[in-house]
Amino acid sequence: QVQLVESGGGLVQAGGSLRLSCAASGPTFTRYGMGWFRQAPGKEREFVAAISWSGGTTYYTDSVKGRFTISRDNAKNTVYLQMNSLKPEDTAVYYCAASRDYITTSSSRYDYWGQGTQVTVSS
Repeated sequence: QVQLVESGGGLVQAGGSLRLSCAASGPTFTRYGMGWFRQAPGKEREFVAAISWSGGTTYYTDSVKGRFTISRDNAKNTVYLQMNSLKPEDTAVYYCAASRDYITTSSSRYDYWGQGTQVTVSS
């Protein structure tokens, strides 16, 4: 069983930055691919970024490439999402998730989810 707790959301102006953190419980964090998803009001949840067990491989959705960076610190059981040059369309609840896959972009392959953290970008 893995428990995930996100933090770092908030209100920021367009062009600003935020760093989301996701703290994971359990001794096997290094055997989980980690991902970030987001869900805006009235929209379906969408993939944002994913990182492999070791952190050596990352995937991003096209709309955040060059602006967001996913990373992980396996010694701290934590995954991060650095978000720069934020846009109003980035406004959403952001969720951290853990998958037994090495790395995946498919939400159906994630086994554990956090409760979400709100990110609001004002124009």
